[in-house]
Amino acid sequence: MARTALVSGGTRGIGAAIAVALREAGYTVGATYVGSDDAANEFRNRVGIPVFKWSVTDYEACGEGVAQVEAELGPIDVLVNNAGITRDAMFHKMTPAQWREVIDTNLTGVFNMTHCVWNGMRERRFGRVINISSINGQKGQAGQANYSAAKAGDLGLTKALAQEGARVGITVNAICPGYIGTDMVRAIDEKVLNERILPLIPVGRLGEPEEIARCVVFLASDDAGFITGATISANGGQYFA
Repeated sequence: MARTALVSGGTRGIGAAIAVALREAGYTVGATYVGSDDAANEFRNRVGIPVFKWSVTDYEACGEGVAQVEAELGPIDVLVNNAGITRDAMFHKMTPAQWREVIDTNLTGVFNMTHCVWNGMRERRFGRVINISSINGQKGQAGQANYSAAKAGDLGLTKALAQEGARVGITVNAICPGYIGTDMVRAIDEKVLNERILPLIPVGRLGEPEEIARCVVFLASDDAGFITGATISANGGQYFA
């Protein structure tokens, strides 16, 4: 039976790799975005995955968007909460707006998206919710109090929902990537990358978006039905949780 997957923030970086990997694994896939229409349309035209625009910070928009996806693609069986932003600043300089923007997207956005698919998954007695957290939600990071707090919150939400979903066939798991070779990371000054980042990673390289995507495909599969409330740390040995 073909299943439907929705990936938030699914048109760029790790999200795009996840969307493509799920489609290649046989899922019907939709991807959400909130930024550039041109970039999203280029992704859609290049890989053939439908794209849907709304902000995960807006609960009503999430509800309307999920309804649109389900009308076009079918009931959502797999939700990948990947959408996220950064607004970095040392805490003494961080503004309330920088705090709220990150919490609203990276934590409340996970609530909004998951809440809008949860009852349908309960009724069908099947669901896979996969939350993309971060190594910095596990260990913290200077200059990212907002991001670290939100990503740590995602892990707590994962564990709570895993307990609620277990008896109705829903698994809820998290993946915590380390430094992944997205366009954003590769844009870091090469000297900084080579001298300050790579030495912290025991395997000696950045991860690839496709490596995170393969973790998602596994957790979405029937083979992972006994795994729930878990966190996969995909960070090249940089941090052991």
